Parts: sequence; C-alpha cells; structure tokens
Amino acid sequence: MSGTLRFEILGLQRAWYADREIDLGPGKQRAVLAVLLLSTGRPVATGQIVEAVWPDDPPANGPNVVQKYVAGLRRVLEPDRSPRTPGQVLSLTDAGYLLRVDPEAVDAVRFERGVQAARRRHESGVTEQALAELTAALDLWHGEPFTGFSGAVFEAARHRLVELRAVALETRAELKLESGRHRELVGELVELVAEFPVRERLRHQYMLALYRSGRQAEALAAYRDIDSLLREEYGIGPGEALRELHGRILRADPTLTAGVPETGWPASASAARQAENRVPADPSADLHPAAPAAPPSAPPPAQAVPAQASTPPPPASGPSPQASGPLPQAAVPPYADLPSPLYPALAGLPTGPPSPFAVDQSRRERQPLPTWVSTTATVAGTLLPLLSFGTGTWLVMLAYAVRRRSRRLGLAAVGYLLTAVLLVFMIATDDLEKEDSAAEAFLGLGVLCLCWLVGALHVLLLNRWVWGRVTGRPQAAQACDEERRVRREQARNLLHRYPSARLEFAIGRPDLPRGFDDGGLVDINAVPDHVLATLPGLTDAQRRQVAMDRWVRGPYASMEELAARCALPLAVVDGLRGVLLFLPLPVLPTDTPAAVEAGPTVPR
Repeated sequence: MSGTLRFEILGLQRAWYADREIDLGPGKQRAVLAVLLLSTGRPVATGQIVEAVWPDDPPANGPNVVQKYVAGLRRVLEPDRSPRTPGQVLSLTDAGYLLRVDPEAVDAVRFERGVQAARRRHESGVTEQALAELTAALDLWHGEPFTGFSGAVFEAARHRLVELRAVALETRAELKLESGRHRELVGELVELVAEFPVRERLRHQYMLALYRSGRQAEALAAYRDIDSLLREEYGIGPGEALRELHGRILRADPTLTAGVPETGWPASASAARQAENRVPADPSADLHPAAPAAPPSAPPPAQAVPAQASTPPPPASGPSPQASGPLPQAAVPPYADLPSPLYPALAGLPTGPPSPFAVDQSRRERQPLPTWVSTTATVAGTLLPLLSFGTGTWLVMLAYAVRRRSRRLGLAAVGYLLTAVLLVFMIATDDLEKEDSAAEAFLGLGVLCLCWLVGALHVLLLNRWVWGRVTGRPQAAQACDEERRVRREQARNLLHRYPSARLEFAIGRPDLPRGFDDGGLVDINAVPDHVLATLPGLTDAQRRQVAMDRWVRGPYASMEELAARCALPLAVVDGLRGVLLFLPLPVLPTDTPAAVEAGPTVPR
C-alpha cells in the first residue's frame, strides 16, 4: 500500500496517494511527518520527535501529543485502513515510530541517489549521461526545504540538502564547461552567483564561461565584484584558484580555451581568429620600410596588425632577429581590470613602485557626468537665464567653461556679462517720463533678447544629448567615443600600476603589432614621425615642428611642455590631452625582442 505514496520535501511539503494530493493537516502534524521522512526506514523515538518539533518549548505531555498527530497522519496516509487495524505505513515499534515507505518515494532520497549516480558516470568518462543524471536530480527541487519549520534538526537537514544542491549545481556547470556549452551557461551562472554570492567555485566557472564566450571585460568585472564583496564584508581576498584565473585572463592564457569546440565561440571571435591566420609571415616589413618588398600575396601593411592577439607563423630562416620579425605581444583582454596595488602583482605583470612619469593623473580626460546630473544641470542652467531676465546667463557660461576647460565658452561668458551690464545700465539710466526713440527701444529689446532668450537657448544646446539631436550625430558614434575613452583610462591605469606594461603590451604604439586595445593612445616620445600625422588637430607644419623639436631637444615631459616648446594653440592642446602619453624613453638590452621592436632609442 505504501508503494502508492509519494512525498516532496525539496520545497513546499506535499504528499500524494496514487494520483491524489493529500491534505497533511496542521503545521505540527506536518513537522512530525517531516521528522519521520528524514529517517525513512528507521524508527524514530518519541523523545526525538518532541525535541525536533518543539525545540524551545516542549509540551508537558509530549508523547500524547505526538501520538495524536501520528493518528492524524495514519488517517490521511492510509485512508482505506479500518480503525481497529494496526498501521502498515506508520507503525509503532519498540524503538519508536517507523515510516514504512520506499525510499524512492521521497524526492530528497531520489535527489541524493541521482547525484551519486551522476558522480559515478562522470568518473567513468560518460559526461553526457552524467549531465543528464544531474539535471534530472536538480529538477526535483521546487524551493527551500522545510520552510516554516524551526529548530536544530530542521536547520541541519536544510543546510545539508542546500549544500548538496549547490555542489550539484557546480558539478553540472563544470560538465557543461567541459562539453563546450559555455555560452548557454552564462545566463544560468548569473542566477547562481546571485543565489550563492560567496561560492568561489561558481565565480570561477562564471569568469571562465564569460572568457570563453569572448567577453573578457565582463570576466574581469566578475572578479572585481567578488574581490570587493569579500574584502568589504569579510575582510579577506579571493582564493588562490580565482586569483590564478584572473591572472591568466589578464595574460590571455591560450590554455583557457584549449580544447573548446568551435561552436562555443561567438561569430566575432571566430572572424577575428580567421583574420589572424592572414597575418603576413614577415611582420618586420611594416616596421622597417626600407626592407625588401613583400610578396604580391601579402596584405598591405595596414592589415598586418591583428585585431586580437594571435600566434604568428614560424619565423623565416636566418639568424637575424629582424629577418624573422618581432615576437608576438602578450595578449590581454581589451578591458584591463586591475587589482589593488596593495596586493601582490600577478604573473606577467612585475611588481614595482608606480612610475611618476607614466601618467599625469591630474590631467586625465574628464569623465562625462551621469545622465541625471547632466539633465539637472541643463534644466537649472536654462531656468537661471529665464528667471533672471538674462542677467545670470554669464554665470552658467562661466561654469560650463570651467567644467569643459573651453576658451570659447569663457569668451561667451565675458560677452554675456558685458551684455548684462549694458542692460542694467540702460534700465538704470532710462528716463520714465521721456518716451524712448525707436532706435533706443530696438537696442534695449535686442539686448534683452540676447541675454534672456538667446542665452537660455545657448545653455540648452550645451547639453551633449540635445546637441547630438540637433546636429544629427548618431548616438552610436557617441557610444563609440565613450568606449574608447574608457579604454584609454584603463590603459593609463595599467601604466600607472605596472610601468613595464608599456613594453609588454605596446601601449601608445599604434605602429607596432599588438593585441591590447589602448583606445588610441599615442606615446609622443616613442612613435615614428608618420604617426604624428594622425594626431587630431595638428597641421602638417605643426607636425613637422613637433618632430623636429623632439629630435633636437629630446622627449617631452608633459602636455604643457609640448604646448610651450611648439607654441600649439589652446584648442589643439585640449584635443590632444586625452590621447597623448608622455613616457620616458625605454632603456632596453639590444638583444631583447622588445628592443628590436622599439627600434632606436631616440625617435627620428
């Protein structure tokens, strides 16, 4: 008769007799049944039931109360039993009450056996069958077990089952990673990381799945999240496995994707790898224009720099390093998320004090304000000229000039100030008893409109979103500019913490093959003259002047020194400030690959 009973405790407690759900009665009666289900096939003493169901305030006549609830359970579990017939499903023995049901009738038992079966299949090398076993076992869960029950017995059982489920989820994720299903696994791991925020194995799998899906920046951001969480909440750092994976992602360790099926990569990554296969066999042709011409089948020099880090073809025969081309740059993700300099450096990024010459911290690009701040400033700035009848327009223009470091806006502020002074003077000297001439009335109205309406419109157009709508510049271009700005900031951060990264990743050297995207930074002291022609705002004469001054007087130490030595206009200086690096000339051994790529010490 017990073979027709089924019980669920992995979630809301429920029971079925055949295909009919059973009403298990009040909460304490359900708790008694839960205690018996935890010991299916084993007798449970009455005292143990009392201690589990009433942990804090047991009733004086505990055995009688337990007997009462047992009688209620017998009525619902054996509805066909005669009142005087001994119970077959729930019976009383010398050792206590015994629930005689098939262990497979309890979903928690089926879950544990399914996990054990999946583990055995995995050890036998049958990954797909192990994955199917685990999925079927995890599908038995419908919520947190023993909800509404308190006490040490239920807490221990709940913790044990939840821990088994977490391990099973981690094992299933591991099996999916082994079978190359990392792309479909990312969404599942997002939910699991939110459910178990401090389980490092899930974080490890999440980072690895993101990286194998071509999402290196998000993988590094996931490490930053767990690092911040552990340090802020518990005062500890991530474990060795997570730190090692973070370092390997920063170095773009090729073993992280070794053996991953091609279907696991996004189309963009596959296309990038196909482009890498077309890299010419002699990259030195791009670095040394005087070298012999490449074969007709080789792509033009502009195509020689791969979009991502790649493994170059075998070098050409010959003893000269230049004949075989430079060694490949160490590949890193496009977004370099960095650990705190207070902690040990990762492999591949040497330790050492930050370089005081690497980044001009006070002269970094201004980060755009959040949207709500920008909108609030625009509304307030537009209302001020309207409510002050134009006399406060110059204040708004002055604030924008300081924020954007714009000489034009500063001159506009001065113009609005003079116009406001003229308006106030005209009002103060106006004779109310004398009728103004048409010229005076037209002049006064024009000055008022210039300060009032034109000023308010000018402030409104200073909002970048409004200006983009008016000029028709697509938001995609603005988003691309913002992405490049972020990459430049991250490259500067990398240089500040690890000065040696400038050579390892060729930061600021668009003329060299590299896999690191620095957002278009240019090392003004190291790049060849032809790269100077690509700098924004420089005329051909200014470019020649910069190159000659650098050759004669040596490297530049700052943006201000460049502007003073070459007499560059302020508008050009503001345009170059975000893209230029002022790094000291590297001193390298002549036999190192980096020295071969860097060329002569003094740029020509």
